Amino acid sequence: MSCKWFAAAAAGVVLFLTAGAAEPAAAPAYQPPALENPQSWSMVVVPDTQAYSQHPANHGILDLMMAWIVNNREPMKIQQVLFTGDLVDNNDARHTGGRRTRLVARESWKAFSRIMTRLDGELPYILATGNHDYGHVRTAENRDSFFEDYFPTDRNPLTRRQLVECAPNAFNRATLQNSAYEFTAPHPDNRKFLVIVLQFAPSDADLTWAKKVADSPRFADHIGIVLTHSYLAWTGKRLQEEKYELNKAGGNAGEGIFRKLVYPAKNIRMVVCGHIAKPDVWERGIAFSMDKNESGKSVAQMAFNTQAIGGGWSGNGGDGWLRLLEFMPDRKTVKARTFSPLFAISPSTRHLAWKTGPRDEFTFEIE
Repeated sequence: MSCKWFAAAAAGVVLFLTAGAAEPAAAPAYQPPALENPQSWSMVVVPDTQAYSQHPANHGILDLMMAWIVNNREPMKIQQVLFTGDLVDNNDARHTGGRRTRLVARESWKAFSRIMTRLDGELPYILATGNHDYGHVRTAENRDSFFEDYFPTDRNPLTRRQLVECAPNAFNRATLQNSAYEFTAPHPDNRKFLVIVLQFAPSDADLTWAKKVADSPRFADHIGIVLTHSYLAWTGKRLQEEKYELNKAGGNAGEGIFRKLVYPAKNIRMVVCGHIAKPDVWERGIAFSMDKNESGKSVAQMAFNTQAIGGGWSGNGGDGWLRLLEFMPDRKTVKARTFSPLFAISPSTRHLAWKTGPRDEFTFEIE
């Protein structure tokens, strides 16, 4: 082979590689959350927080999420923040029932309570209780919970201002475990909303109370929203049963909640829940479906729980994801988006801050 031929061939290869190399696609420019319409308003859904509150290394992520909510209260016109339950990983002791595990469980409640002070006096928020928020040796084998120790009815004055009724808990104490709230959407929407929160595995008595509230003439023209921990499977179908002791003792799963409360109530238009998850499988922690109630009105049903994303059950707690709900000024359209303040905080990760799949960014209507 001659030196001249080799040089020419090499030049040709270089030319080919240069001509054939495609320019890397530019990542879309990061857009921080903003209302699509300046006359809209929004609500924020916070998924199960148990892995954030359980591990001290994760406390900062939950704190960052709460700080983002407060900092965006005015530009996003946030009117309410909904928590889907499992606020802590263990209400009391785990497995052994020993002193050490009991102290660790109490520390989780203290950590979650401390982080929630960011919202106190800044925004109203409503907390559902999940299966991990009950019991001693394991989750949800009884109704004992430290919840009311850390979240009494008068803790947040802005939530207290919206509170209209509390039902007695299993120990005949009026707590926020089953409670109802009302607020008026800002102008030009001006609709009145009723939010009913139900504890994990609500009893028939809980559902009877909630149905009485929903049927009250005072709330006949309100848009009703039910917040509860366990309701939908990842398939979008309602859970038919649960195997926890509280369910075996008469606590209702999703289908029972729908049949006894959501379906017959004329004004309930939305259900929000958490609970479902599979380690690092995004699609197993989210769901959405629409069903008609007895009056022929559509009810939007949404599950949002990212706690097992970001390293599974022992990971970072869920990558900081939030569900943003924008209520449009046409007074019927709701736009759902999925955003992570954790990824958004750094220019090097902002391209990951939005989830844009069909179950992450979508529109539905409340009639």
